[in-house]
Amino acid sequence: MPDVMELEVALYLIPVELSDVSHDKVLPAGNAVVVTQLRHFIVENVRSARRFLKRCDRNFDIDACTFYILNTHTAPEQITSYLDPLEHGVPMGVISEAGCPAIADPGADVVAIAQRKGLTVRPLVGPSSILLSLMASGFNGQSFAFLGYLPIDDSARREAIGRMVGRVVREHQTQIFIETPYRNNALLATLLSQVPRHMRLCVAADITGDNESIITRTIAQWSATTSDYNRVPTIFLLYE
Repeated sequence: MPDVMELEVALYLIPVELSDVSHDKVLPAGNAVVVTQLRHFIVENVRSARRFLKRCDRNFDIDACTFYILNTHTAPEQITSYLDPLEHGVPMGVISEAGCPAIADPGADVVAIAQRKGLTVRPLVGPSSILLSLMASGFNGQSFAFLGYLPIDDSARREAIGRMVGRVVREHQTQIFIETPYRNNALLATLLSQVPRHMRLCVAADITGDNESIITRTIAQWSATTSDYNRVPTIFLLYE
């Protein structure tokens, strides 16, 4: 069982593994010390949050916990009430589905409310696929933008890619974006057909996992190879 420490009354932002790897490979031991003393958690999915808590400590008393669901279907007025325990002096945690809470994650909404209320927010250390892919890409780490998901509509998607290419050229800014895993190959094909051949594309897949692959090539080089990223969690980065 993790050591016990006196917890500050705060909203703790709790990262989760990005892939199916052992807990201690990517998360500091100190995280479990904090997590196992909390009993109120704001989560995107209760089932996966419960599994994560058991990985932190298999003897953790999950039945003593209260879970507040925060996802795209949660009403804004409902989110504010989630912080009631914290306002009454009880520390709370926000658990991401993967990676870091509030980064491309609905947890940002409750963190914003906590900040407006003057409540203490404490981020814990953990993996971010966005930063890890940028670190390994060889691209500009001084100026970069994470754009999330590109539009599904073909015309809108091509316009978005055109804007990214423009930012790379004008601002020398790394463009970072993602896709639903089963559409990765379709996105890659669109990029190869639209982005100038001299520009570089980094495709970072299964980050921290057993099959991690982070490859940077020019568009021309990508076009000359065969790649399959179907259903693999992947980050795309574009630069010159």
